[in-house]
Amino acid sequence: MLDADFFRRWMTATAASVDREAERLTALDSPIGDADHGINMQRGFTAVRASLEKEAPDTPGAILVLAGRRLISTVGGASGPLYGTLLRRTGKALGDAAEVGEEQLAEALRAGVDGVMALGGAAPGDKTMVDALVPAVDALGDGFAAARAAAEEGAVATIPLLARKGRASYLGERSIGHQDPGATSSALLIAALAEAAAVEA
Repeated sequence: MLDADFFRRWMTATAASVDREAERLTALDSPIGDADHGINMQRGFTAVRASLEKEAPDTPGAILVLAGRRLISTVGGASGPLYGTLLRRTGKALGDAAEVGEEQLAEALRAGVDGVMALGGAAPGDKTMVDALVPAVDALGDGFAAARAAAEEGAVATIPLLARKGRASYLGERSIGHQDPGATSSALLIAALAEAAAVEA
């Protein structure tokens, strides 16, 4: 079973990973976006980490709802509302349980991803964060490592796609040949989840 400590570890591991990868995320965002994705995500998850150190909610759901709220208030552009929706919806789907199982987490994450797709109007294949998140959730039944691999493959698979949503879609054909930064940061989020699970094991 996964408790509040596990979810705190997940968010902390995500913050550390975003810190390490911020420059790469911004470099990916440079040709097809506003060249600020890494900076924005870094600011957001730094705020999440600080909030969790200060408030320390005691249920998995409350931790994700707090993290989502913080991202919405600190991350610029579309990423804040999208990531905030992902975590808040997931947290609300987990409810007030002190511990949740892996199956519950998979169902809750699916609700979070559905929220992202509804908000952004994106579907798999549109060259967005959804391209990493949907395969990750689909693979979660086979374990955290499988979800991590699926998310990373999904992010790389955005390279040949034509962007149909978000800032990159304005570029049309010129968006082809670039890895989507949102899918890449989503893969970092799922990789951090697998990292938190590895500590648990």
